[in-house]
Amino acid sequence: MALTRVTIRQFETFLAVVEYHSIAGAAERLALTPSAVSQLLAEFERELGFRLFDRTTRSLSLSSAGKDFLPSADSWMRHLRFAEQTARDIRDRAVGVIRVGAPLVLASTAIPAAITEYAEIRPKVIVRLCDTPTQSLVDSVVDGDVDFAIGPDHPVGSGVERQTVFESPWVMWCAPTNPLAAKRRIRLEDLRKVMMVQGGRDDKWDLERMIAGLPGDSPVVPVDVFDNATTAFGMAAQGRMVTMAPGYVAPLARMYGLVMKRMANPETIREVCIYSPNHRTLSPAAEGFRTFLTQWLPKWNAANLHWRAPAAASGSNIENNRRSAG
Repeated sequence: MALTRVTIRQFETFLAVVEYHSIAGAAERLALTPSAVSQLLAEFERELGFRLFDRTTRSLSLSSAGKDFLPSADSWMRHLRFAEQTARDIRDRAVGVIRVGAPLVLASTAIPAAITEYAEIRPKVIVRLCDTPTQSLVDSVVDGDVDFAIGPDHPVGSGVERQTVFESPWVMWCAPTNPLAAKRRIRLEDLRKVMMVQGGRDDKWDLERMIAGLPGDSPVVPVDVFDNATTAFGMAAQGRMVTMAPGYVAPLARMYGLVMKRMANPETIREVCIYSPNHRTLSPAAEGFRTFLTQWLPKWNAANLHWRAPAAASGSNIENNRRSAG
């Protein structure tokens, strides 16, 4: 016997009659007439090939075959309802596992905060954060290592779509004890007066573009270029050196007690983008989180740019800031 012609409604009717111990109770539960319930039961028994209930004029009880069949019918319906709920969650972007790539600064500040906030509205969505070097972001999307990636603007090929989510100006970071900390805005010429270090070798091109038009014979060249921004922050925190970085690094930079100083015109702007694949479709869960980030990240960036450290602080204050941050 093949159950190719049985219906979900027949299963629901059988289980409702079992639950309410009557045709009338099941009919009210299913918003049907008693005769409709009786007809559905009769059709179901005909397809199964055995009676589900023993009926008399005054009582209705499960038959021996009905008792044997009940656990399987109940299990089948529970699995069906679970599948239905899963399909609804997927459709509503409420469930799934997402892999998101981001470089060091964003992977340690913005994205964890976004994941935490998103979990409050989509608790069944699991976001796996993959810390990815900036120069590898586009390749990680093309190769399928991540669903999508967030990071500084980089060229893309035909297989990747780039969407700018916010812009962040390049700023100077220095310790409050550095002489440039007293200035309201920094000119490029001011960088000749101090030693500068650079964090993130992928940022070197932006820095070179910024200082290319600087007049004079004395070039502005970093005394050191490090792989990670945090190394440059640590050097700048000692007071003798400064570093250049986009404003969105503020959550990390302020842990080192550094002061943000905007650059005078012309100001160089860095774009932060979401990189998505063109050759495959994002899952509903990934699409939902990407949409969330396009709205959340600009607000996060704006809050960073409004942050201001004290104009001056003693060395002991800097040390206290580091201890409280650590």
